[in-house]
Amino acid sequence: MSDTQRHTEPLDVHLIAVRDGKEGPEVLLSRRAGDVYAPGCWHLVSGHLDGPWEDMVTALVRETREESGVVVDPADVRAAVTVHHRSPAGGARVGVFFEVKRWDGIPEVMEHHVCDAMGWFSFDALPEPMVAYCRAGLDAYRAGARMAVHFQQPGDPIAYDQSVDRLLLVPEPAARGAAPEQALRAFAEQAVGRITAWTDVSWAREESRVWRADGAEGGEWFVKIHHNDRFHQREVDALRSWVPGLGAAAPRLVAADPTLRAVVLTAVGGRTLHGAVHPPEQQRRIFHRIGQLAAAIHHSAPPRPAAGSLPLGKLERHLSGALPHLAPGDEKFIRATAEEAVGLAPLKTVTTHGDFQLRNLRWDQDADALYVIDFERSEQGPAVRDFVRLSDAWHGRPDLFQAVMDGYGRPFTPEEEAQLTVLSVLDAVSGISYGTAHGDPELVERGLRTLARLRTAQRDHHPRPPQGAAR
Repeated sequence: MSDTQRHTEPLDVHLIAVRDGKEGPEVLLSRRAGDVYAPGCWHLVSGHLDGPWEDMVTALVRETREESGVVVDPADVRAAVTVHHRSPAGGARVGVFFEVKRWDGIPEVMEHHVCDAMGWFSFDALPEPMVAYCRAGLDAYRAGARMAVHFQQPGDPIAYDQSVDRLLLVPEPAARGAAPEQALRAFAEQAVGRITAWTDVSWAREESRVWRADGAEGGEWFVKIHHNDRFHQREVDALRSWVPGLGAAAPRLVAADPTLRAVVLTAVGGRTLHGAVHPPEQQRRIFHRIGQLAAAIHHSAPPRPAAGSLPLGKLERHLSGALPHLAPGDEKFIRATAEEAVGLAPLKTVTTHGDFQLRNLRWDQDADALYVIDFERSEQGPAVRDFVRLSDAWHGRPDLFQAVMDGYGRPFTPEEEAQLTVLSVLDAVSGISYGTAHGDPELVERGLRTLARLRTAQRDHHPRPPQGAAR
């Protein structure tokens, strides 16, 4: 044990009474008055335990009846969040906040010597001034935290002030979907203000970490951690250069931190097209818009001269990892395609998205709007690079392929078609290898499906001669 003084902080209880209002959930608050701490500030119904014989739930029920006149059944009391608080004067205490959604009676001021008003307020329009300690508990509750620290510094105001907000949420262990680590929360809140709710919306892969963040004053953002420095720099460069030219069809960069490899982005609407089902006519409309969006990306900067050959350098390594899963004849087809690629002339390069597929495209039916996200693979390359992963979506649907081409404004040239085949084969082998190593069956399945599709197309284009025919 250290020589420092033992903690003997008081324990207090706070009522988070919640009801459904016209604008959403509302919370009951009272305004302190008279010879009390923080007169004139709004606060939750709250109080101290009467002694060692009174438990926390009993104290909450008693304080609620004494201050507001309503009766709460102990069975309706739910644990919300515990806050370890220190006031600007240095006094510390532990506050236990409880959620209650059922009670008997209508809340009204019962102790007029310490309270002069009581009312219901939307969580998105909390009154001012409010005791900072109370606001910390409400913000932690809205963020879904079970525990928080709110240690104010000497000179901090008693009333809540966003510029000196000391709330630190304590994340739960190993909980996917919990708030991110403190450094990332601090970075995001410096950019957009207090965040009251974090939702993990990461793609189901280890290296993908994305959170939706809801602001205390309204607003929604996305906070993303990149897998490596290269992905971070690519996305930031894209968001600062050509992406703004897409207007409302893409998110805007709010803040970036290269040390954390993190970005804060504005939210875009719609739902992902990955796995979505739409009527045929609407599908064609969506794919036409996809073609238009691809054209906007590729025309966001002047094309550059052709540079370099196709990326065959990693083929052997990827092929080694994919071999156990390939169908008979796949390896021969892959190597033959690679040999043909050597003789292809390089194409002019343009700005490309790099991962242009349905997963990164969102459609808002009500707004009739298409959005694109995720620019961490953006770089200069041949335009057909952006159709490699998209081509799987129009397989067997020539009407969707035509819709894309109509939106794009032109068909592929024969040289582009040849490169599209090579790039699709390389992407398929890479996906099978990566998916096998990282337990991602969807990537493996997509790669095998792509190889089967391309081999079928090759046979249809170069049919075998009939048996007995001259060779």
